[in-house]
Amino acid sequence: MDRLSTTTILPDTFQGTRDDITGQIGLVWQQTKVPFMVPLLKLLMVVCLGMSLMLFMERVYMGIVIVFVKLFGRKPEKSYKCEPIRDDLELGHLAYPMVLVQIPMYNEKEVYQLSIGAACGLSWPSDRIIIQVLDDSTDTTIKDLVEVECQRWASKGINIKYEIRGNRTGYKAGALKEGMKHSYVKLCDYVAIFDADFQPEPDFLWRTIPFLVHNPDIALVQTRWKFVNADECLMTRMQEMSLDYHFTVEQEVGSATYAFFGFNGTAGVWRISALNEAGGWKDRTTVEDMDLAVRASLKGWKFVYVGDIKVKNELPSTFKAFRYQQHRWSCGPANLFRKMAMEILRNKKVSLWKKFYVTYSFFFVRKVIAHTVTFFFYCVVLPATVLVPEVEVPKWGSVYIPSIITILNAVGTPRSLHLLMFWILFENVMSLHRTKATLIGLFEAGRVNEWVVTEKLGDALKMKSGAKAPRKPRFRVGERLHLLELGVGAYLFFCGCYDLSFGKNRYFIYLFLQSFAFFVAGVGYVGTFVPNS
Repeated sequence: MDRLSTTTILPDTFQGTRDDITGQIGLVWQQTKVPFMVPLLKLLMVVCLGMSLMLFMERVYMGIVIVFVKLFGRKPEKSYKCEPIRDDLELGHLAYPMVLVQIPMYNEKEVYQLSIGAACGLSWPSDRIIIQVLDDSTDTTIKDLVEVECQRWASKGINIKYEIRGNRTGYKAGALKEGMKHSYVKLCDYVAIFDADFQPEPDFLWRTIPFLVHNPDIALVQTRWKFVNADECLMTRMQEMSLDYHFTVEQEVGSATYAFFGFNGTAGVWRISALNEAGGWKDRTTVEDMDLAVRASLKGWKFVYVGDIKVKNELPSTFKAFRYQQHRWSCGPANLFRKMAMEILRNKKVSLWKKFYVTYSFFFVRKVIAHTVTFFFYCVVLPATVLVPEVEVPKWGSVYIPSIITILNAVGTPRSLHLLMFWILFENVMSLHRTKATLIGLFEAGRVNEWVVTEKLGDALKMKSGAKAPRKPRFRVGERLHLLELGVGAYLFFCGCYDLSFGKNRYFIYLFLQSFAFFVAGVGYVGTFVPNS
């Protein structure tokens, strides 16, 4: 009987202890909530609402401008002279400018033939074009394959140069800079740049070079990207929606109003004299293309975006590759903003309005505010108001403004409007990664200059999926599990449960959906999975 009574008493003891702990936690929360949490959350909410308004006004402004551009047909062909280059019987091919085509690559086993073949297939007088393959590959097998491919095209009469260097200093910027040092480059007037997965159409030069020939104040002609694998998986469709807005709205508005936008690093043609005047390629950040564009703009050069010219390329289809790419694309601009903000403001060659556009609109709102407000407001502050009902988010801040911003972002890809909900959840998940990268760039933390080349699959996925019974790859926790995403997902799920049980905001539907999205990303179940053979 004694033993029985002891075992029956123990659970009651534990129960009482558990209730005491829960009560103490509840007491501490109630005591700290009003004097500390409520004022802090109110402050954060005001800051987030202010940033939301800034982003809202930016999106509405660009929406109005793009409607004006489309209604009045303000195409670059009407704003700038771009007549085709005519044959000259006396000068012959000398009437055509000398063009350098650079293809930087690094261990591009799956796509090197596509890019080299497309560049060699460009229609232009054969004695007025030089194809330069800048191979930084560390895999000797791939290096040999690229060299053999260049030799194959050279045997067909193509003026192609295979260039290597002893190290990878400066990564892509270092390779491009080294490529410009060769003696034959001094003969060239313009340089077209294509990343290893880009495949320009044969008439690319005929459609872009005239802008530079007939308009001596233009330094850059940027064209649009066309995604060959947008339908590969849901993640590539989400990327297509974001990038289509970038090209159809952001680049178009910058070109039509200020003659400034960020160079996309590929599928563009530079005037070599403008490139040199701006100081050439610099490797101080991971966005050497944007760095060059800003410096050239501060020298007074103009840029033109020609959206009708599309260059085929590949979107990263694995979550790992996409995360690395987004880190570079978020960290680099923030770091460049830190380095160049005062230089832009002190510049005397460009107008005050253009300086305001570059510093406030281009950098601060689009490269800093857009990432941070998405994460902190919709994934931290808004869920926290469920736990602190004394703080109420106005409906215009929680519903109306986000809805309008989302609709304005979606206009670039009408075919994906039915995926809008998935896009919202996915962008909120990625905002965690982008915000972290942005803060690293602003404060120059450890991974500020991290450069991981975006993996291109080409036809590798099709080949592997068609192979017989590939071996199941070994699960690697470090590669597939992302603890930050899982942690945020758990926080959102807890807030959703609390709102469902005690709250009045009815945010729980959004919170559960968003937490599920974070959990899916946290276990790496996003994008295409390529098995190891």
